[in-house]
Order: sequence, then C-alpha cells, then structure tokens
Amino acid sequence: MWVSLALFSALCLGFYDVSKKNGLKNNAVIPVLWLNTLFCSLLMLPFVLLSKHTALLDNSLLWVPSAGWDIHRMVILKAAIVLSSWICGYFGMKHLPITLVGPINATRPIIVLLGGLLVFGERLNIYQWIGVLIAILSFYLLSRSGKKEGIDFKHNKWVLLLILSTFFGAISGLYDKYLMGQYNNMFVQAWSNFYQVILMTIVLFTLWFPKRKSSTPFRWRWSILLISVFLTLADYAYFYALTESASMISIVSMIRRSSVLVSFLCGAILFREKNLRSKAFDLLLVLIGLIFLLIGSMQ
Repeated sequence: MWVSLALFSALCLGFYDVSKKNGLKNNAVIPVLWLNTLFCSLLMLPFVLLSKHTALLDNSLLWVPSAGWDIHRMVILKAAIVLSSWICGYFGMKHLPITLVGPINATRPIIVLLGGLLVFGERLNIYQWIGVLIAILSFYLLSRSGKKEGIDFKHNKWVLLLILSTFFGAISGLYDKYLMGQYNNMFVQAWSNFYQVILMTIVLFTLWFPKRKSSTPFRWRWSILLISVFLTLADYAYFYALTESASMISIVSMIRRSSVLVSFLCGAILFREKNLRSKAFDLLLVLIGLIFLLIGSMQ
C-alpha cells in the first residue's frame, strides 16, 4: 500500500513541478510561494474545523486530532525547514530549465541515504554505494549539459540555490519519518501548512512588499492554484505512506523522485527546452542510480 501511495505522490509531484514552472515564468517568486502556502492552508482548513467541531471525520483517514504545544513546536520546525527548501527551490526553478531542475532534484535520495549514514549510523551495502557513485557521475554530466546552455554549476547562484533546496528537502525527509512515527499525518500536514503561511506572510511583507515596485511584478495565473492542489495531494499520499510501519523513508524518497519523468517530458513538450538528448542520458543515469539504491535498500 505504501509503495502505491509513494507512486501516486510522485505523479502529483511531477505535475506540481510543471505547474510551478509555469506559475513562476516571468513572475515574482515570493508572492507565488505565499499564495501556494495560503491555498494549501485553505485546502486543509475544512478538515481541521470538521474534526474539532463535529464527529463527521472521527475514525476516518481525514481526521485531524488536537495536540499540545510540544507537538506544535516540532511541526513549526518542519515548516521552517520546508520553507527554506521551497524558497531556494522556487528561485532555482524560475531561472533554470525544468529539464535540468528535475534531475538535480532527483539526487535528493542520495542525501537522505548519506544522512542516514551520518545521523543514524546506517551502513551502505554494495548496491547502495554503486547507486551513490552513479548519482555523482550523473550530477557531473548534468553540469556539462548545463554548460551547453551557459549554466556553470560552480558559479551559477540559481544552481547553488537549487542544491541548497535539495539539501533542506533531504533534511525534511529524514525529519518526516521521525514525525510520522510520533504524530498523526493529517495533523502534521495541516498544521505545517498553517505555520508555513504565517512564516511566508512575514517574508512577503519584509522582503518583497517594500521592493515590489522595483522588482519583477506579480501576475496571477491559474497554474498557481494548481501548484497547491497537486502539492496537497502529493503530501497527503506521502505522509500517509510514512505512517505504515513497514514503510522505508529511503525507498519512499526514491520513488517520489520518479516525478522527474513527468516534469522532464512536460519540459520537452510544453516548454520546448534544449539539449534534451544529453539531458535524457543524464536523467537515465540518475534513474539507474535510484534503481541500485532501491535494490540495496531492499536487501
């Protein structure tokens, strides 16, 4: 069951990336991200209110329990980590081709795996080491593909932000597995959304609003709403998958990265991006690396 949920989450993540790329095109990043957190919060609000004031959702998968400050404090930390990843990732997505962004994001399970190695004292087997080495090679080849479009991985700030986003995302993945072992998945999803919109409102009015007239103007697009819809669906499937005792964060994380197939195809068809042949080979290497990681994680 948790594998099917991870696959559904991956599909939604692919369309989430496509919607995000469209919503950010020639648009102000911070308002788009703020609206994303706002819409996600509004989508979850009915479940919180119905759970608190009625018995309609009792004993259902959509029930949101109440909790004390000790749990809210943990969720606030998650919200801050996720927002850090999103802010970096949104700026990277706006300025880089999605056919390059997707494969870079797909290396996130490598960081999760290494995090398990360093933080939890896990040991990698031969298949996992092969997967790590292939992923490193694919990242090097991606940097060469990027140079064909004038993107220098070493000196391009958008690439560096994207790598930082991937790093924060990996930390969030490790933290999610801990949270799902302790707290209700709907509670974590709903309240992390609420805290994200509070944090993003502070960012909006301190960083963007005072300089809005001298920066890229904000333009409304319906794809901005789709960002929130696909993200909410992806997160629900992801959090619910992690609540199953048999689930493994390393495998769930790898399956979710298969979303790159959706974003890559849409980048080729909808956005007509360049150097697709070399990027497709790089992407193939990423996927082969993920397969080795998956085999190694099932040993």
